[in-house]
Amino acid sequence: MRVVVDLSRCEGYAQCAFLAPDAFRMHGEEALMYDPEPDDAQRERVLRAAAACPVQAILVDRLEGRTAEQDVPVTAASS
Repeated sequence: MRVVVDLSRCEGYAQCAFLAPDAFRMHGEEALMYDPEPDDAQRERVLRAAAACPVQAILVDRLEGRTAEQDVPVTAASS
């Protein structure tokens, strides 16, 4: 599983850090830090966190069962 957060959209509501603290954490009051490749044991929490984001800034890409050719690169939006 791969996670990308569009940091230009993120407004620091911290719902993700509350729901999946092993994958997302706040640094200070506004800066979000996250694990771009959380392990599968965190899958449900990460999916709930992405769904709960008020601005839908979290993208979760499921990689299992894909070949390298089918995998679409995921990048964060640039500022």
